[in-house]
Amino acid sequence: MWSALHRNCRGSTAAEFALLLPLTLLFLLGMIDVGRYMWEVNRAEKATQIGARWAAATNIIASDLNTYNFAGTGGLTAGDAVSSTAFPGVSCTKSGGGAPSCSCATGGTCSFGLTADTTAFNRLVTRMQQIKPDITANQVAVDYGYSGIGFAGDPTGADVSPLVTVKLQNLTFSPMLLVLFSTNVSLPDFSYTVTAEDLRGTQSN
Repeated sequence: MWSALHRNCRGSTAAEFALLLPLTLLFLLGMIDVGRYMWEVNRAEKATQIGARWAAATNIIASDLNTYNFAGTGGLTAGDAVSSTAFPGVSCTKSGGGAPSCSCATGGTCSFGLTADTTAFNRLVTRMQQIKPDITANQVAVDYGYSGIGFAGDPTGADVSPLVTVKLQNLTFSPMLLVLFSTNVSLPDFSYTVTAEDLRGTQSN
C-alpha cells in the first residue's frame, strides 16, 4: 500500500499550483502596481505643469505685487530694473484648514505687502484637481522668484515679471500589494517653472 501510494502522482498538479499561485499573484499585483505608480506620477507631473501655466497667466496670488511701486525702494527710481534685493521672491502656501499665506523668500527682505489672494489660490488648486482629483490645497505651493525682468514704476501693470514655480509635494501612493498593511509609498515632489505673463487674467488654457 505504501509503495502504491508513493508512486501515485494524482493531485501533484494541484499541489504545484497551490505552491505557485501566491508567487504568481504577487508578480501580477506587482506589475499592476508599477503601472498604477507610473500613472500617478504622470498625472502629478501634468497637474504641476498645468498649474504653473495657470499661475503664470492668471491673477497673482501674492496680490500686493500687482500695485506695488518699487520706485523709491532700495534706491530705485522710476525706470530702473528691479533688483533681487528689492524683490527677493515670495512663496505662497496653505497649511491646515486656514487661508493661504505668502512669505518673503528665505534670507530676503520684502518691503511690499504679503497678502495672499485666496480666490486665485483656490482657482489654481481647482485647475490642478481637474488633472489629479486627489490633490489637496495643502500639497500645493507657488513661488514667485526673481527673474531680472521688470522696471520700477511700470505704468502698465506689476513692476516685476517673476519666475512662477508651482510645486506639488507630500503625495502618497497606495499599492495593492500593501493594502493589507495600510502602508503607503511616497511619491516624489514635483516642480515646474515658467515666466509670468500678465498676472491679471482669470482664465487660462
